[in-house]
Order: sequence, then structure tokens, then C-alpha cells
Amino acid sequence: MKKLIFNLCLLSVTVNAQNLVCLEIEPNPNITDAALSAFTKHVNVLDCFEIYAEESISDAKVLHAAAVAAKLLDNNEDGIVDDQLIKNQLAASSALMPLLASEGSVGENTLFSNYEGEGISAVLYNEEIDPTQPGHWGSDATVEEILHTINHVGHTNVYPEAFSMAPNSSLMSAAMDVARGGQFMTIPITYPEEAWYHYDDYTCDYECMAIEYIYWSIVSNMGILNDPETCSGIANEWEPCSPELFQSMDVLMYELITNPQYLLPTNAPDGNYCPEGVGVKELLYDQVELFPNPCENSFSINSNQVSVLNIYSINGKIVYSQTIQPGENNINIERLKNGMYIVLFNGNKSKLLIQ
Repeated sequence: MKKLIFNLCLLSVTVNAQNLVCLEIEPNPNITDAALSAFTKHVNVLDCFEIYAEESISDAKVLHAAAVAAKLLDNNEDGIVDDQLIKNQLAASSALMPLLASEGSVGENTLFSNYEGEGISAVLYNEEIDPTQPGHWGSDATVEEILHTINHVGHTNVYPEAFSMAPNSSLMSAAMDVARGGQFMTIPITYPEEAWYHYDDYTCDYECMAIEYIYWSIVSNMGILNDPETCSGIANEWEPCSPELFQSMDVLMYELITNPQYLLPTNAPDGNYCPEGVGVKELLYDQVELFPNPCENSFSINSNQVSVLNIYSINGKIVYSQTIQPGENNINIERLKNGMYIVLFNGNKSKLLIQ
């Protein structure tokens, strides 16, 4: 016998990307700040990292960036930033990720002309964000740019003995010198044959290369790069594309980033972020009126307007969608398996248990 039990659960759901993200887009709270005045959308991520977006950035992309940041900071998804010291540092520095419509946009020009803080280390452009392929090389730069910011603003300051970017300053700089086959202040004409990290962007100095290095290391260990097409595409810069290769080739950096003292993320963001209680606001929503409740195989719902009812699996995929007409509508859920679901209807978000 199937029973449906609906309880009010105030969640934000990315409908277009079909991901479940329990964070909320709000209007820009710092609209009078000259540097941030061109942004219209804002997400507060775990009280230590902020997303600001121009109006043309879709809500799905804004929430995708927020979910990636939350997952990188709260890798076990318990609603608490894994490293309190990193949280404190990011919050003190007002760490943020700007989402820009394009190069030369109003948002970019306004930001670059007026920003004087220390919380920005990278930006994301609209064309670099793809919620359907989290962190996939060449498709979605969200994981990379947000990691750059967290590492640069956070780890290099909180743990300088481990992650300082200057030559001869940290465990990371020592590991990078081995990975590059030597301590090169600039890009060499050719890297030594034994090098597996051969960065070739001449605009990037030693410290920039260190930030790129920790990014490549973390995502390799996560397994984000572990497919033949990606491995081939990045081989000119980075060779250990799988977790196994990274562990065996880059022993020093593997030991550093897996040291539990530093609590670096090991699980790759998948675009979903919804631990119990995260981002839940004390907002008032009308109760979804269902009858009968509990029910078998179907339920009815009344609406005073045309709307869409979506049912999501707990991992954020739409498993049922139906256009609701004014009046009484019958919803047949016979094909759904037992388990927990999320229902979105007319601004109401509810937990759905099928048993």
C-alpha cells in the first residue's frame, strides 16, 4: 500500500537544471556598494561565501555556483563548513564569486573599477557555467574558479606552512617544484622529461602556478578528470588525471591534500546540495492541500490557476511533472518507487514520502 505524507519543507529547487539546491537566491543586499551595484542576484553560502550575479545569469546557473561552493566547503553535506578556520577566514575576507554576463559587461566594468577588497580571486562568465556537467573540463569552470577562491583566500592564509604560494615557503611549493621538474620562476622553454605538471601560460607567475597546482591536485583526487577525452585534452599541462595516477606520481602533494588536518574536499560536486536544515528559512507558505492523505497510487490537488507540479527524487532529478489546471486535478504516482521525494508546486516545497 502506498501512502503519501506531505510535510512543509522550505527548500529552493533548481527547476531548469533539475538539481536540488537548498539555498536561496535573494536580491543583492549590497546594491549601494559601488563595486557590487550592477549585480541583482545574491546567494549566501553557509555564512562565509557569497555568490553575486548579473541579471542575465539564469537562476539555475546561480544556484549551481552556490551548490558547488557549498559542497566544496561542506564536503560531507551535514550543513556545517568542514573547517571552521577556513570558514572564519573566508567570512572575514568577504569571499565571493562574481557571475558575469560576459567580458566587458556592465557588471565586470563596475566591479573591476571599484572593488578594493580581498575576497575575490576569480570570476565566472555565463558561458563557463554548465549545471548539467559539474566541473567537467571544457564545459563547466565553476569548480575550478570557486576552488581557486577558497584556496587563495582561505588555505594560503590559514595554513601558510602547508599552502603558501611563494618559492621555498611551504609543503605545496616544494611539491610543485618536484612536479614541474625544478623550481622555475617563469615558464621554461621546455619542461624536463620527468615533469608531470607543465603549465604553459606565460601570464601566470610562480604563485599563480601554485594556485593552479592545488586545483589540479584536488580535482584529480576527486576523479573529475578521469575520462579519456579529458586526460588527452589536459595532458599538455597536467598528466596524473586519475586518482590512481595522482597518488602514484605526485606522492608529496597527495600526502598533503589528503592530510586530515586540512580537511580538503575529496567528494566531487554534483550540482546538488541539500543537507537537512541547510538554507531553510522561516517563511510562510500555503499548505499544499491533498486528498485523500494518506492515499494509494494517486492523490488530488486543487488549484486556482494553471501551474506545474514537479516531483523530484532526493538526488534532485525530476521523476514526475504535470501541468495543473484550475480546479481539481488527479495525480497518478503509481509508477514511483517507495522513498523520499520533494514536491514543488506554486512556490510550496514539500517532502513526499511514498511507502
